[in-house]
Amino acid sequence: MAWPHAAATTTRKREKPRKGAASERMARPGREPAEILTGGPSPKVAVVHEWLDTWAGSDRAAAQILAIWPQADLFVLVDFLPEADRAPFAGRRITTSFLQRMPFARRHFRKYVPLMRRAIESFDLSGYDMVISSAHAFAKGVRTRAGQYHLCYCYTPMRYAWAMEGEYLRDFGLARGPLAWLARRELATLREWDRAAAARVDDIVGISRFIADRIRVAYGREASVIHPPVDVAAFTPGGPKEDFYVVVSRLVPYKRVDAVVEAFRAMPGRRLVVIGDGPQRAAIEARRPANVRLLGHAPQEAVLDHLRRARAFLFAGEEDFGIAPVEAMACGTPVIALARGGLLETVVEGETGTFFDEPSPAAIAAAVERFEAARAIDPARCRARAEAFSEPRFRDEFRAFAEAGLRSHGRGRAP
Repeated sequence: MAWPHAAATTTRKREKPRKGAASERMARPGREPAEILTGGPSPKVAVVHEWLDTWAGSDRAAAQILAIWPQADLFVLVDFLPEADRAPFAGRRITTSFLQRMPFARRHFRKYVPLMRRAIESFDLSGYDMVISSAHAFAKGVRTRAGQYHLCYCYTPMRYAWAMEGEYLRDFGLARGPLAWLARRELATLREWDRAAAARVDDIVGISRFIADRIRVAYGREASVIHPPVDVAAFTPGGPKEDFYVVVSRLVPYKRVDAVVEAFRAMPGRRLVVIGDGPQRAAIEARRPANVRLLGHAPQEAVLDHLRRARAFLFAGEEDFGIAPVEAMACGTPVIALARGGLLETVVEGETGTFFDEPSPAAIAAAVERFEAARAIDPARCRARAEAFSEPRFRDEFRAFAEAGLRSHGRGRAP
């Protein structure tokens, strides 16, 4: 994390809502939530998402939430999503904050973290019946009025303020030195704001039981769980299995792909294919044994082809949920994974995969040995397990939860 110059806080005025028919609708008085779901008009829904710059797991979930309510409006801090990834948001009214126009925002908007609280609270959501925040950082902090229902779909409590403060400070060179004290004070203030923002939300839903536990610790609140959507329709079985293992991952330290590669150094008779790119690629390439291939970034067709043919998919990181292992299972491919995080809720030991207890080369190699010694896993079982996390399932569960919450919120208000 890096901090912008203090003058940035005074050089921009709060962005006014754009004029037009949509703004006029927002100005109308809100209706009682109970009325909306008892034969009245459809609810006016606002979806607040952190930002749009890449097509990642949280963006896929936000797109599925928007698909439930086709007339919903989308609010984001910034929108720099490439044209190639914009199809899920085509025709959608998208409102951005004043951060969109800040200097160098397109490439460095994350450096404006100290301004994001102010930016998210600047959105005028007064004309909506239901506000859904799609949040891993600031989105839950939007301001709502009495009578509105605010549902937060939480991917994780803010990582750099809670679970990974030390790692973020080291990554941005702020672990020591004259700015370290200021950075830690800012993060302490950010935690206070984040906890207060979570307290204002009517209902919180986590993406896994693992994240629900984090929410309990960080916010002192209980969270329901709805697992995120996985496009299992795009990942299907096909063809016979071949004698190689596969990793599909960004090559960053916490994914521990380097440990998987080292495990195969001790198993020269087995082959591993690594698909993905990232800052660790050069180091892994320099040390990889002859039985490991690094393909780098690959198109979807190549990823699908390898997932279908691989003997098993390897995953050594601790994930909040873990979409890639579910995509592998959708292809009928078992998973060999670290027994931590969200994967304990998706992979079934002995039925769709095998676990190991620590992300060390020795533990990974031992898990591969156990996997090969055990009875073969039925690809159909893997596919069936993956279908439990499909996009239609997510839309059905999320809609039911939101509508029930809206009804309950309406009944709970004083007459």
